[in-house]
Amino acid sequence: KIVKKYTKFDFPQDPYVQLEGAIAAVFRSWNGERAKIYREINNIPHNLGTAVNIVSMVFGNMGDTSGTGVAFTRNPATGEQELYGEFLMNAQGEDVVAGIRTPMPISELAKKMPEVYKEFVEIAGKLERHYKDIQDIEFTIERGKLYMLQTRAGQRTAVAAVRIACDLTEKGIITPDVAVQRIKPEQVEQLLFPAFTDVAKKQAVNEERLLTKAIAASPGAATGKIIFDAEKAYELSKAGEHVLLVRNETDPNDIKGILSAKGVLTARGGKTSHAAVVTRGSGIPAVVGASDLDIDYGKHVLTVGKQKINEGEVLSIDGGTGEVFFGDLEKVNPKLDDNPDLLKILSWADKYAKLSVWANADTPKDAHKARSLGASGIGLCRTEHMFFGDRIPVFQKLIMVAPTVRKFRHQLNPMRQELVEVTEKEQKKKLKQKIRDIEEELAPFDLVYKDALKELLAMQRQDFIDILKAMDNLPVVIRLLDPPLHEFLPNFTDLSVEIAVMKERGQNGKKLNEKLAFLNVVDSLREVDPMLGLRGARLGILFPEISEMQVQAIFEAACFLKKKGFNPKPKVMIPLIGHVNELKFLHKKLLKIAESVMKEHKTKIKYQFGTMIETPRAAVTAGEIAEVSEFFSFGSNDLTQMTFGYSRDDVGRSFLPVYVADGVLPHDPFQTLDTTGVGELIASAVTKGRKTTQKLEIGVCGEHGGDPTSIAFFHKAGLNYVSCSPFRVPIARLSAAHIMLADKQYSIK
Repeated sequence: KIVKKYTKFDFPQDPYVQLEGAIAAVFRSWNGERAKIYREINNIPHNLGTAVNIVSMVFGNMGDTSGTGVAFTRNPATGEQELYGEFLMNAQGEDVVAGIRTPMPISELAKKMPEVYKEFVEIAGKLERHYKDIQDIEFTIERGKLYMLQTRAGQRTAVAAVRIACDLTEKGIITPDVAVQRIKPEQVEQLLFPAFTDVAKKQAVNEERLLTKAIAASPGAATGKIIFDAEKAYELSKAGEHVLLVRNETDPNDIKGILSAKGVLTARGGKTSHAAVVTRGSGIPAVVGASDLDIDYGKHVLTVGKQKINEGEVLSIDGGTGEVFFGDLEKVNPKLDDNPDLLKILSWADKYAKLSVWANADTPKDAHKARSLGASGIGLCRTEHMFFGDRIPVFQKLIMVAPTVRKFRHQLNPMRQELVEVTEKEQKKKLKQKIRDIEEELAPFDLVYKDALKELLAMQRQDFIDILKAMDNLPVVIRLLDPPLHEFLPNFTDLSVEIAVMKERGQNGKKLNEKLAFLNVVDSLREVDPMLGLRGARLGILFPEISEMQVQAIFEAACFLKKKGFNPKPKVMIPLIGHVNELKFLHKKLLKIAESVMKEHKTKIKYQFGTMIETPRAAVTAGEIAEVSEFFSFGSNDLTQMTFGYSRDDVGRSFLPVYVADGVLPHDPFQTLDTTGVGELIASAVTKGRKTTQKLEIGVCGEHGGDPTSIAFFHKAGLNYVSCSPFRVPIARLSAAHIMLADKQYSIK
């Protein structure tokens, strides 16, 4: 009747027709929706296909001496060596997995059929030793006789995978290289980030507390009161509150709120949006691109579908799955030191890896975390993150007066030169007076300028002391200020509105004049496309006082530590060059400052000056650049952006998801490196650079540095190291070992 209902045909009576239909059904199952989803989750190719085995049938439903069951040779949740499974008497296999009847634990079989149980234990042990891995076994008992239906490698949790790999190695069943290959990078990720318990998530789903699912941007579980303002989030966090920063999207001005929050949730953005990059680098859970969210900043209300949630209410986010829940969920917070088996796996991995793994770290806290997770250095210390928060007013003061100071100095320099050459007394007298007038006009600006630089120098010096000390005896690549200056200034429109309101209210005077002057500076630094504008090396050339101050701070910090018995190893990185002349111009000036500081302190520091290859032209002309640069570091995020012509801050919420879903692109190029395009530029730059300088040190410090697939390319391209967020260091260490072992056969005893 069932067959007739769904197929409109009578059930076939010919056994060969039945067999043919059964075989066809298995083949058709390959294209079922569940099968497709499973393949996508586990990265199984859709064109692989499936197979059908035709075997004779045994029956577990032939009375009280028959039964069927499923068992693992070890506990798949913990990895403990114990028979783990369940069975049913007088039943077929489908009854066990369908949940129609409640099965018994496998240990009960010892009481019901002791001889069969004993035989099963022996065979299970033999299968595990033969296949050298945990086995997932299906069996049937027909009238007292045991039949083994199937065995395969058992699915296991990350905890179990590590425990089993170590135990099999210690027993001499597999070798350490096999143990390393058995652990997947994503399993290491699961072990290190906070996670909600499965029970808690299931309960939340059953209670209809799952609000939405968006882009999993930064792994980990976070719970907190939702706050829509970054400054407010920062203040509440300082007061001890657990806060979840919720924004339409974040920008650099939100950095205090982001770094103090337990997690970040945004309505817009992709995996390489500002929120995603900053949170990943800091190990803060984040979900981005949650387009279901509607945030009313004025009313302090978040709407998701029909549900309205007030600011201050509690949400939970899973940065590993992209899920957003209402209310609190129970979670666990694992640590690397708490898992000796994982430490053992990673120590074995380091022996096989050729690529060194460094970390992206901008604070002493991140540096300590990176070191504790096994980083061999810092490949990217982004100094722009050091100027936000309480330091912004000081930095703004410098930006405000620097153009004026530079304008006056440009006027004075030729006049002072002329004064030396002039011999006629009256002319000399007039020139002196003119110089004095300009100097008098310059004086108040110069005073503000020097005070701001002095204040920033002291701050930066301490920053670098703390980071270089944390990474004592390990290299630290410090990138000079890179982003457009407008990121440190108020929004032009907001400032214009503020001034208009002041005028409307009749608030004239000094404060208004200051605001107007500020508006002029903001306006002069506005750009249509800031990512392609005044930033990186260009910023260092037009605002030399900033990079000069930073280099002075780096070497004063290094000299201080050297005298205290530490061994600092600073590497100064000049960012975003497009032409070798930019590098030459800056390198010459900054090198003098470094040498001058070391001479003043009578201390010699081992250091290098290098550059970041993040424009296609820099990659193409890498041979010329290597004549000046002592090391290369690929900024793969910007290099991808400029090679594709995609705005990495926008594509995640526009066409890129469609491109990936429809197969226009095989993957998100900001997440996994585009090896044929961007990768070709990298490989070419490595070859050209090493042709100029054979032992040129080369690394990568973009988001791709923590992606296992991209790491495989960097290894083949001949890079010395990859740099990723501190929390991805163990994953990268394992991936680097996998690459070296990939071409070798398992050395199983």
